[in-house]
Amino acid sequence: MATMLHQALDWEIDAPDETLRADPLEWFAAEHARHRQVCRLIAELAEDPGFHGETMSRLAAFIRTDLARHVAEEEEELFPLLRFRALPEDEFETALGQLTAEHRSEADLARRVQDILAERLAAGQSPAKDPEAQGVLRAFAAQELQHLALENAVVLPIARLRLTPDDLAALGRRLVARSSCP
Repeated sequence: MATMLHQALDWEIDAPDETLRADPLEWFAAEHARHRQVCRLIAELAEDPGFHGETMSRLAAFIRTDLARHVAEEEEELFPLLRFRALPEDEFETALGQLTAEHRSEADLARRVQDILAERLAAGQSPAKDPEAQGVLRAFAAQELQHLALENAVVLPIARLRLTPDDLAALGRRLVARSSCP
């Protein structure tokens, strides 16, 4: 396991090319792929007794900035547009309601992960050496992976089916504008 984690420590989890924001559904798919990589890294960190300070710092920063921005992009840009375009037979509102509720519960769990990473960094210890910390990291990774699977299996296909070219162009412009804000 340590070897696998050491390979991931190179942090080859780069943000998607910003030009993808102009193609918003591809942007979200690329972001979801990156989030899955982060979840796998968090799960590995929960099992590895070695201290990986740089990785822990980067994970905390990712959760604080990238994950928070991604959730805001979905909740404030993508989901309202889908609510407008989805047809009753799509039975989509239930899925969006579930995803919004998951975003709220994930925010609480994400804060706990950030706290654990900060505590373990300060102590110079692996989260794997604390069963409670280990459990929180595992739970976060598992919950986030399940959430991403639902978004990939339901949200993106419905978006591809229901959003018009004008919707996608406007969404792309809004995502580009958001990316230029601090």
